[in-house]
Amino acid sequence: MKKILIANRGEIALRIMNTCHRMGIETVAVYSDADSDMPFVKAATYAFNIGEPAVNKSYLRSEVILEIAKNEGVDGIHPGYGFLSENADFARAVHEAGIIFIGPDPDTIELMGDKIVSRKTMMDAGIPVVPGSEEGTSTLEEAIRLAESMGYPVMLKASGGGGGIGMVRCENEQALAKSFGSTKARAKAYFGSEEVFVEKYINNARHVEVQVFGDDFGNIVHLYERDCSIQRRHQKVVEESPSPSLSDSAKQEMYDTAIRAAAAVNYKNAGTIEFIVDEQENFYFLEMNTRLQVEHPVTEQITGLDLVKWQILVARGEKLPQSQNDIQQKGHAIEFRLYAEDPKSFLPSPGKLEEFNWKEFPGVRVDAGYSSNSTVSPFYDPMIAKCIIYGNTRKESIEKAELFFSDLIIKGIKTNAPLFKEILKDSDFISGNYSTSFLTNKTLIIE
Repeated sequence: MKKILIANRGEIALRIMNTCHRMGIETVAVYSDADSDMPFVKAATYAFNIGEPAVNKSYLRSEVILEIAKNEGVDGIHPGYGFLSENADFARAVHEAGIIFIGPDPDTIELMGDKIVSRKTMMDAGIPVVPGSEEGTSTLEEAIRLAESMGYPVMLKASGGGGGIGMVRCENEQALAKSFGSTKARAKAYFGSEEVFVEKYINNARHVEVQVFGDDFGNIVHLYERDCSIQRRHQKVVEESPSPSLSDSAKQEMYDTAIRAAAAVNYKNAGTIEFIVDEQENFYFLEMNTRLQVEHPVTEQITGLDLVKWQILVARGEKLPQSQNDIQQKGHAIEFRLYAEDPKSFLPSPGKLEEFNWKEFPGVRVDAGYSSNSTVSPFYDPMIAKCIIYGNTRKESIEKAELFFSDLIIKGIKTNAPLFKEILKDSDFISGNYSTSFLTNKTLIIE
């Protein structure tokens, strides 16, 4: 490939461009009116405005993006994550235009994008899944019956959901009745389908995922796990690898299961098998993300691999660069998602980022979408950077992270950096003894 269009924005667009430039590949950026002065636009070889700030008038305009790709003669399109990354129709249109889609096959995206269908597929392959409804739940009465059969609390989920959107924990029948209609409406608005299902909620659960990679030759490997249990509103904010709480035997069983899950759908390119893990280390398939993950730098740091480069190589028909035995895990990495948001309420805090600076030292990687004097728009996800801290041990990573955040300078907007400072001091985090309810159950003193 000589020229790639990145159908995304912000830090992930920059991240992809960095690898492309190292590989001698020209890049084409697409941007909205709100993003005209963003760093990713300036970093691209070519850049094209695709519309107004709202995503449905810019980054979701697949026809416009594809037309630019054709006119520019690009060899491939990388969708990043979010936006069109798991849109099977877009992937098909890219293929039909004679352009390489840097991701899995459209049929696989479609199959694994529907949570009910993907659950059935995994069950047929002998993969353990969280107890839940086998079909979409169309009426409240049916949802109540299912919840009673599995016992409260339960999760009410949009079948096409993702990123924590369309998920509601229901402690009892009253909560389920209150949330049912609004969850269906939210599912319809965000994912185009009002189909929902009921799933058993596992108390004190950990959210652990396994990075997988496949090629056109039937090779599938894992690149170890990431623990993503520290979340707010069901969205990850801290991810680390290796997991500090799982036994080696549980990890190995999880790796093997992830490989089987990927093989069951003949998976190609980068993907992630997500599991929910209970207190006895029983784990259950949650979903498969058919794209590059936000937290992929954690895996890159502990393996020394460039996952975007792997994506490009596999997409152009090459074999995986390494076999399973060649992929080694070394050290410990923790990623902190730095958001423009109030650290107490988690509400977005858009505005001008008057100053954004940090001290560089060994083990620090910052994948930033913004720089000093950039404006954080209210139209998009408020993540401004990913701060990845690497050390030889987890203790060293935590100590480096404390040093990093003590020296981090951010002026002009609120961010969740103060939250990270408190997490790093918390005894349960330090011991690695935490679950997905960590932030819900903690009373962290945020200055």
